[in-house]
Amino acid sequence: MREAGSLFAIPTYAFIAAIAALIIAGLVDAAGRGFHPVPPPHLGAVQSVGVFLVLRAFSSGATAMTGIEAISNAVPAFKPVEWRNARITLSWMIGLLIAMFGGVLVITRLAGIVPVASQTMLSQLAHLSFGDGPVYVYIQAATAAVLLLAANTSYNDFPRVLFLMARDRQAPRSFLRIGDRLTFRNGILLLSVTSAAIYIVFRGNTESLLPLYAVGVFLAFTLSQAGMIMHWRRHRDQPHWRRSLVFNATGAVLSGIVFVIEGVTKFTAGAWVAIVLIGAITVTALRIRRYYVRTGQQLALRAEEAATPAALPAKVAPRPPSSRPAPGPEGAAPGSEAEGAEQPGQINALTIVPVEVMDRAGLQALAYAAALGQPAFALHISPTAEEADRFLGYWRAWGDHLPLEVIVSPHRAVIAPLVNYLWTLHEQRPDLTLTVAVPELVDRHWWHRILHEHVAERLQPILQSLPRVVITSVPFHLED
Repeated sequence: MREAGSLFAIPTYAFIAAIAALIIAGLVDAAGRGFHPVPPPHLGAVQSVGVFLVLRAFSSGATAMTGIEAISNAVPAFKPVEWRNARITLSWMIGLLIAMFGGVLVITRLAGIVPVASQTMLSQLAHLSFGDGPVYVYIQAATAAVLLLAANTSYNDFPRVLFLMARDRQAPRSFLRIGDRLTFRNGILLLSVTSAAIYIVFRGNTESLLPLYAVGVFLAFTLSQAGMIMHWRRHRDQPHWRRSLVFNATGAVLSGIVFVIEGVTKFTAGAWVAIVLIGAITVTALRIRRYYVRTGQQLALRAEEAATPAALPAKVAPRPPSSRPAPGPEGAAPGSEAEGAEQPGQINALTIVPVEVMDRAGLQALAYAAALGQPAFALHISPTAEEADRFLGYWRAWGDHLPLEVIVSPHRAVIAPLVNYLWTLHEQRPDLTLTVAVPELVDRHWWHRILHEHVAERLQPILQSLPRVVITSVPFHLED
């Protein structure tokens, strides 16, 4: 994140310097004529000034002020104290926005510049102050670079929002995973595909794309401010809660007004697409949550099912991967004995059961491992030490019938720590045949498959090159 921040700082500061140079040059030029505005060219009226036109212009101007709110989704990524550093950064962003936006409006008015279809307002101002020289090229390049940076904002926030929704069971669990580069890879891929599809459908026409953005962003503003109103109503013991509630209520009302204006005035221009998509996303999220709640009820342990599994083998602790490997034949490669094992007596078996939570699917996999009559143990991968301690409490309450290994994976990765553990154990104990019994949820409907992890299917291609490693799934069939 620090490397990305350093890289993105370059176009940001370059754009701030470009706008500052543009404003200073415009003010110096205006000072030479006593700050008297240049008369703008005559424009033929194509639409009478009415309430509809004023409201549409107001909504477009309000959209231009957005962007600084993106920082709110990344508050946990700041250095401690997170909220204080985020507030300082947000204050600087607001000050810069007011200075640059207001400065450009002032010099535009003083220079008599009006919108034209052939070039942007910034380009006209730069031409007027600096001609076609290197400064003009610099301003245009800085503007293009900061626009590319602005497009990247959604890649910072959208995957994080999907992660929060998945954590609340309103999106598929696959969005909880972090890739090798410590980014929410699945969220980034979904955003890329969706953005490309929208861009192709609308043929890159910004006039049609902007209403989609405006409707969505101001609806988000309205809902977030309304959520803060509920927060202050529930936490009236906090200092200055009334003042904060008034601020958030004002923000909710203003954002709601702009949302309604955008939805009405630009409905036929493309806003209807955003409204339909928002409704579809909301319905989908609610249905996903209802599915996960129903699945959780089916997986919840009952008193009679939490008893000691039958035919449990003796509690034999496995040799941990940190121990030294067992000596084998001199010069033998790891796992070479496995390729020649043709009789049952030649196989030393060990069963590993990855258990995420203590539920009926995990208990069924543990019972299957116990029924094999060979040494077995459970492996739990937890995102935090606190959740690991909580799982240990559940395990002891169940009866601690099998040995348990716990791995803390702070980035919520499951496959990589599991593969690393199995690979290390195989390297250190090549005499063992490792059977990984993975609990697998099976649903009757194919469209529900994207809501499950499918750990066994993901492990198979990764570990198939290792001899004496068997991946098997223990299916648990869900009811409709």
